[in-house]
Parts: sequence; structure tokens; C-alpha cells
Amino acid sequence: MPRRAFRVDEAEALLPVMERVLAELERQRDEVRARGDKLEVLDLLWGTRLGEPGCPDRAEAAAHRAAVAAAQREMRRMVEVEVAGRGIRFPPGGLEHGLLDFPTTWEGRWVFLCWRRGEPRLRAWHEVDAGFAGRQRITPAQRAGMGAQLPLPDDPTPGP
Repeated sequence: MPRRAFRVDEAEALLPVMERVLAELERQRDEVRARGDKLEVLDLLWGTRLGEPGCPDRAEAAAHRAAVAAAQREMRRMVEVEVAGRGIRFPPGGLEHGLLDFPTTWEGRWVFLCWRRGEPRLRAWHEVDAGFAGRQRITPAQRAGMGAQLPLPDDPTPGP
């Protein structure tokens, strides 16, 4: 299946959705961390006895474990459906730093439109192998032309 090449305006139209998705992922991650901290304290207090039927904190520990598992499932679903399912990618450290890459084309090659949570619009792009440190400002010509060239020579099948 060919990769999706976003035009700048298409990617920008998704930014409010991506803000909400990243906010929810951050909330879920914070919940996992907080419940993990509580489980760690319970484990320190009770050790292997935490799982025994007579332990007074057994039910609390089980509830924390279940909530952690549910939050992790929801985070995986959100990443698979809301981010990757739309053709967007998290670069290394993307979730932690609120970064997303939107694949696009420019001058006959694949590049990434690079967005950081909180930015009101797309301002930068980078080469596929350059990462965040290689960000470059989007010029007016790029804003108009990125994503317009398909298929590229490296694509096995034509684009949509």
C-alpha cells in the first residue's frame, strides 16, 4: 500500500484533533504512572503477601493493576487508530515531547512535516533521516506544493 502524502493544509486541518489525542494520551500516561507508584508502595509494604487472600490491600492492588492495563490498552488503541491509522507517525521521543511527523513529498522525495504540540500551525519540515534537529521552515512554495507529487519512484504502487 502506498504511503499517504499529506498536503500542508490537510495536515493542519488535523492539528486540533491531534491536540486532543495527545492530551488524552498524556492523561492516560499520567494515570499509569500514578497507579504504578501506588502499586510500588503497596508492593513495598506487603511484598509477596500482597496477592494473598487475607491481605487487606489486595483488592486495591488488583484495581490499580486493572486500571493500568485498561489505560495501556486505550493508549495503544489511540496510537493505532488516531495517529498511525491516519498515516501520521511518532518520531523517536514523540509521545514524550508531543511531536508528530506527517509524511509528505517535496522535490521528488519523501520528507516529514514536523509538528510539536502547542504549535498553532505547521511551521517546519525535515528530511526523513534528519529528525527534529534538522527542522527547516516551510516556505510559501513548499506550503503550496508539498504532497502534490505522487507517485514517487520508490513507491511500488501508485498513490490514491
